[in-house]
Amino acid sequence: MEGLQAVCEGLDDHFEQAIDLLRETLRKGGKIVVTGVGKNLHIAEKLSATLASTGSTSVVLNPSQAIHGDLGILSDRDCLIALSYSGESEEIKNLIPAVRRLGVPILAITGRSDSTLARLSQCLLPCAVPREACPFGIAPTASTTATLALGDALAMTLLRTSGFRREDFAKLHPGGAIGRTLLLHASDIMRTGAKLAVVSENTLVSEAVVAMTSARGGAAFITDANEMLLGIFTDGDFRRAIAANTADVLNRKVSDFMTRKPVNVRPDSLAVDVLRLIETRAIDDVPVVDANGKLVGAIDIQDLPKFKVM
Repeated sequence: MEGLQAVCEGLDDHFEQAIDLLRETLRKGGKIVVTGVGKNLHIAEKLSATLASTGSTSVVLNPSQAIHGDLGILSDRDCLIALSYSGESEEIKNLIPAVRRLGVPILAITGRSDSTLARLSQCLLPCAVPREACPFGIAPTASTTATLALGDALAMTLLRTSGFRREDFAKLHPGGAIGRTLLLHASDIMRTGAKLAVVSENTLVSEAVVAMTSARGGAAFITDANEMLLGIFTDGDFRRAIAANTADVLNRKVSDFMTRKPVNVRPDSLAVDVLRLIETRAIDDVPVVDANGKLVGAIDIQDLPKFKVM
């Protein structure tokens, strides 16, 4: 925590310069190449993966392999992010001159602003921590955590400034829970036809309950003659009416108990937004309407697990 706080407090114009360098690299059609030694190579892999998954083309370069041919990964349109807390790692020191000969700009993330890496880099991002969490002050712990956080900050700032959208994120994550949640729309998961209980304002509560039971849903949706959404009547509304000892509930009109102008979504709404709406409003059923307010379907919370968006 001390390390993260120190890096946070130390942020200055260097961070903006780093972002400018990375943005210019991407603007030219180049890629962000990340390298590091030892534990920092793992941090480099994570940073590169985060960059790539959020719209900033990136690859990892192992410095030991680089001087044996993998330097071909680099082009003059790229930039190199070099991670080394001491800034004196032999593999990094051997790599930097070769990278400079290729005309590739270097962004150094290091804890030593007076190190060889810092001096040979075009852009420096200080990442000094007061001490390592290791009781011997040796194992990279606070320093690697701080480097990881600083790398994430770079990636997220690039995401914001590049106009990268949630839809773009979904395209890069087509598999797994993230992909399912971001790629699915309301139209993909909504109920229609026989699974949708639709009644009129004059429908009796008893008839509405039968319609809900037949559709195996928790709500009936009230529409007018033009199928325009007027309201929603849920099993919760029914139970509350019973609990309140409302006289002759079953033979009253559903319009007496329905919620008028219920919250709704459009067919092209993302499933993740529908899920957030359900959670924040603490509701179980969401009607889906078109641009004119016509009911086209409904989303029932009990259906979401089978789409794996819960």
